[in-house]
Amino acid sequence: MSHQLTKLFEHLQWADERVLAGLRERPGSDPRALELFAHVLGAEHVWLSRLREEAPRVAVWPALTLEGCAALAAENQRGYAALLAALGDDDLRREVAYTNSAGQSFRSTIEDMLLQVALHGSYHRGQVALIVRGSGGEPVPTDYIAWVRGAPAATRTP
Repeated sequence: MSHQLTKLFEHLQWADERVLAGLRERPGSDPRALELFAHVLGAEHVWLSRLREEAPRVAVWPALTLEGCAALAAENQRGYAALLAALGDDDLRREVAYTNSAGQSFRSTIEDMLLQVALHGSYHRGQVALIVRGSGGEPVPTDYIAWVRGAPAATRTP
């Protein structure tokens, strides 16, 4: 299994945990931040279901509480850890057929589906950070380099 994909999913887990902790620290913040984070987790679940060739139990835009997010994040993490552990490099090129939420049918490689999950989450966690900052809070850093270094990336200086 690709070392880089494994690292991306370790980062994904770390980043999801950080965003969840940040939202818990600001329970009265802009509800759009929770809505977007729930979407990140819902999409992770939907893509995992597609990879397993199962019907998803959770919508791609679910209405979740913080506790619902915590439960789904833990479930997703366990599911992706098991999936990644079972995959070999040859498996990454295998195509999986699925139908998106608009009812369109597609075929994608497992590698492309996994990359979509990792990149999609990064995109929306950035939007969550923007919403938190816009409502007067300080967003948690979730940059990949912050995870690698164990320290946040540089910040703006006044």
